[in-house]
Amino acid sequence: MKLFTSLPGSAVESLVQTMKQLEWKAGRVRRWAPIGTKVGVALVAVYTLLSVALFIAMKQTPMRFATVMSKLPMISMMVLPFETLWNIARAGDLKVGDPAPDFRLRAYQKSASVQLSGFRGDRPVVLIFGSYT
Repeated sequence: MKLFTSLPGSAVESLVQTMKQLEWKAGRVRRWAPIGTKVGVALVAVYTLLSVALFIAMKQTPMRFATVMSKLPMISMMVLPFETLWNIARAGDLKVGDPAPDFRLRAYQKSASVQLSGFRGDRPVVLIFGSYT
């Protein structure tokens, strides 16, 4: 208390007033902290649940995944870790140097089909995937 005796009366009153205000604010924070914690935990749980649901949808066939994605709002693409989940869900098990799996595609003219194994040992094959629209 010797600290306060050397201060003028108005400074002590101001200091006491400031301490009361801080004490009042601390009481408000203590009152709202449990609610904020519960809301935070609920938001993390919902985010995790939605991310897991999206990951499970990504592991489905392309048609089922397209059906799920057609129902999602566009904002979910920005909020959920879409790219990361996609890279994990569709990683596959091919390693560098493994032969490409065989597949058959319809030719551009749609009159014939082309099978990858038909070119094996003949010449190098370059696969280009993209949209040219």
